[in-house]
Amino acid sequence: GAGARAAVTLHPGGPDDRRHDPAVKDVQLKILNPKVGRDFPLPAYATDGSAGMDLCAALSEPIELRPGQRHLIPTGLCLEIEPGFEGQVRPRSGLALRHGLTVLNTPGTVDADYRGTVRLVVINHGQAPVTIRRGARLAQMVIARVERAALEQVDELPATARGHGGFGPTGR
Repeated sequence: GAGARAAVTLHPGGPDDRRHDPAVKDVQLKILNPKVGRDFPLPAYATDGSAGMDLCAALSEPIELRPGQRHLIPTGLCLEIEPGFEGQVRPRSGLALRHGLTVLNTPGTVDADYRGTVRLVVINHGQAPVTIRRGARLAQMVIARVERAALEQVDELPATARGHGGFGPTGR
């Protein structure tokens, strides 16, 4: 159609294994899949300062996402995340900017007690079809501490200057 852009193909690729900032605490993350790390890349941090590790498409065949189309894409990872932590799945900003490709349900949560395959709900918001190939880096996962709320039912809440204002910083 008029103004349509050429199709884009996302290829595998990623950084070498790099050391991270020693001030950052390591959290235990166990991966169950004999192919991951052998014929499929382990999740990896792109730089020493990266908060998120790249998650890749574990596809047997390439898939094409047309503009507006979404697809559930496996990462091939089954994880055991240390109790008290979660995996937050987030889009990669470069894919969003260049191709309109993003992850829905963002940030997605991988709970510490989830043992199924981590999958990504990817959508093409761009103007051209995008072909996704095995190993393409589609998302990133940040490991974050989880705090649990202690709920208390009360008859009223204390007043604040903001009050009921919402949908903007001042509610206007």
